[in-house]
Amino acid sequence: MKHHVDVHVGKRVRHRRWVLGMTQQKLAEKVGIKFQQIQKYETGMNRISASRLWEIADALGTTIAFFFEGLETAPGENTNASDMPADILADREALELVRSYYAIPENQRRRLFELARVLSDAA
Repeated sequence: MKHHVDVHVGKRVRHRRWVLGMTQQKLAEKVGIKFQQIQKYETGMNRISASRLWEIADALGTTIAFFFEGLETAPGENTNASDMPADILADREALELVRSYYAIPENQRRRLFELARVLSDAA
């Protein structure tokens, strides 16, 4: 049976890998395992040992703490009253939006940010 912590850590691995545009195969090569094991980690089917998590964090250029961010809330519980999911990175559309946002030149990005803020305040 999957433990919610293993599922959460696996999702964070998948999201970090996806944000970097890295394939499961490439991550597996960097860590020295088969891509099928990465699949099992990402779904929470297999637990990631401390040493393996260290290697994965290094390969993904992040800290170990990154994988545990957002675990303070119970599974399925929202973090605020705006009906935003507790794990916003679970939404592929949100990740694509963030990627696209950072691809915009900084001066235009700031203007877009201000527009989004005005629109959300008006909603």
